[in-house]
Amino acid sequence: MRPHLIAVAYRLTGSLADAEDAAQETWLRWAGLGDGQRAAVRDVRAWCTTVVGRVCLDRLRSAAARREHYVGQWLPEPIVTPLGPGGPSRADDPLDIVVRDDAVRLAAMVVLDTLTPQQRVAFVLHDAFALPFDEIADILGCSQAAARQYASRARRAVADAAPPPRAAQDEQRRILERFLAAVLTGDVPAVVALLHPEARFVGDSGGKAQTARQVVVGADKISRLLVGLLRRYRPEAFDAAHPVLVNGDLGLHVPSSRGDGDYRDVDEHVQTIAVRDGLVVAVYDVVNPDKLRSLGSLRSLGSPTSLTPPPR
Repeated sequence: MRPHLIAVAYRLTGSLADAEDAAQETWLRWAGLGDGQRAAVRDVRAWCTTVVGRVCLDRLRSAAARREHYVGQWLPEPIVTPLGPGGPSRADDPLDIVVRDDAVRLAAMVVLDTLTPQQRVAFVLHDAFALPFDEIADILGCSQAAARQYASRARRAVADAAPPPRAAQDEQRRILERFLAAVLTGDVPAVVALLHPEARFVGDSGGKAQTARQVVVGADKISRLLVGLLRRYRPEAFDAAHPVLVNGDLGLHVPSSRGDGDYRDVDEHVQTIAVRDGLVVAVYDVVNPDKLRSLGSLRSLGSPTSLTPPPR
């Protein structure tokens, strides 16, 4: 049940910390029911889904208020899991189960962040978890017709945004290796060739670390941003970066490191890309330390596999 609750709550909030708290609160509410109340529940899974939806709606509303004062762009909190020689190395971990869902890839989660709290709850609970509209209406405090309307508007917004589907991991690896090699060697034309003409670079720092505060759009602008930033750090600053899975897609964990002389300190980063038709259509760069607290042991984990750009 816990993987299911975390999956629902993460899809609703985009925050791993909030998802785990909401799952725990839901389980505590179930444990607090009397024997007669439990006996009256015909479907425990549906009951828990309804409760976690109600808890998450409250968190979504408070998050919307916090975002009004957020510095820079907002990205979902990434779910980062290790990458082993044969793929994910924690097959039985609840988080690893969650990120197998194609709809939890970061590109799809970014689209969910554009919805209102009511739209997000109605769309996720109905379309992803098959909760009936009468129960969704009860969560939202509205009529069934209004709940259906919220879901319909969300469905149209998601369809219009058309986030790219998850590319095969071999394709992700091939493109990411070439992309890193081009960036690390300062080859601007090669970076441009790997980017979609209207690619987007989105950084999330919350004003607490270094990344682009505005969305950077266009292959030429992104390539010059990345190559220009690279010159500000020690040549070996990114040698400790290693591949990880970010919401089930291939990405990088870049540990923090100290600069010296004219070189800047490197903040800790979690980065991943979205791929469509063999080109990078989005680069996501999460550096807000509040969204990287769950990394834990990954900070000291050297991946048994590596991306291998050529020497600089």
